[in-house]
Amino acid sequence: MKYRKLGNDNLEVSTLGLGCMGMSSAYGPAADKKDMIALIRTAYDRGITFFDTAEAYGPFVNEDLVGEALTPIRDKVVIATKFGFDIKPDTGERGSGTNSRPEHVRAAVEGSLRRLRTDHIDLLFQHRVDPQVPIEDVAGVVKELIAEGKVKHFGLSEAGIQTIRRAHAVQPVTAVQSEYSLFWRGPEVELLPALEELNIGFVPFSPLGAGFLTGKIDENTKFDPTDFRNSVPRFSPEARKANMALVDVVKSVADRKGATPAQVALAWLLAQKPWIAPIPGTTKLHRLEENLAAVALNLTLNDLDEINTGAAKVQVQGERLPEAALKMTGM
Repeated sequence: MKYRKLGNDNLEVSTLGLGCMGMSSAYGPAADKKDMIALIRTAYDRGITFFDTAEAYGPFVNEDLVGEALTPIRDKVVIATKFGFDIKPDTGERGSGTNSRPEHVRAAVEGSLRRLRTDHIDLLFQHRVDPQVPIEDVAGVVKELIAEGKVKHFGLSEAGIQTIRRAHAVQPVTAVQSEYSLFWRGPEVELLPALEELNIGFVPFSPLGAGFLTGKIDENTKFDPTDFRNSVPRFSPEARKANMALVDVVKSVADRKGATPAQVALAWLLAQKPWIAPIPGTTKLHRLEENLAAVALNLTLNDLDEINTGAAKVQVQGERLPEAALKMTGM
């Protein structure tokens, strides 16, 4: 495994992290807990030291899973979790929106510490910006939590450029998390240049386009009724059929390199900036090992040019999120 550093404070993480959300929610029924504990520990054995979760995943159950899995190796890994949705800390009952009031942030962090079986959170993200709470107040309470030793580093997820700048002025932001892949290149316009300027790391989620860039999904694929992709415009059968042209671009390079489309898609992402640490998720050991092989896959300048030229000819169809979810991004 190779390693990368995020932010001004040089938080070192494995080049690929592991997104743990799908083990408990979003992509269908939760996987077997014992199997997922074994998978997380195997990921560590394979070199992964960066694990991403959130109180919202479940809610609570994914943090509990990650905490149990990593307890034996807690001092050797970086755990990222998130606050920011209106979730009652005692019951897990969800409200309709966000809640980053300082007292709620503190309560959320105490719950996360308990479930993760730890005395500190390595990287704490605000999951979504709360339009009712000034970001300076949010950064301020995280600054206090850092001073208290309960949090080590501050992050923002799906935040807009000005919000990032305002937060960074109060408490330096170590990393920003957002969707980024060949399937969604929006961050290239403004976000990546701003992060480079401010020396903030980037943690892309859905680096395989929620599975689409693996080449294993087409217009005939049926998702479980509880799979969030059923409500995503980009995953409608019509959009999937049109968007297969992008997968064909990746497959062409993969075939020539003796690699898989997933490996090429991840290697392309890693080649964009040295301070990018993607967090692909999986519930399967063979997928984990496939993803890890991307770290060693060398894409030449000609390979990257072929991918970029081919991708530029494809107009990806469909929004990346449902309308309501999109309204909560970029604030």
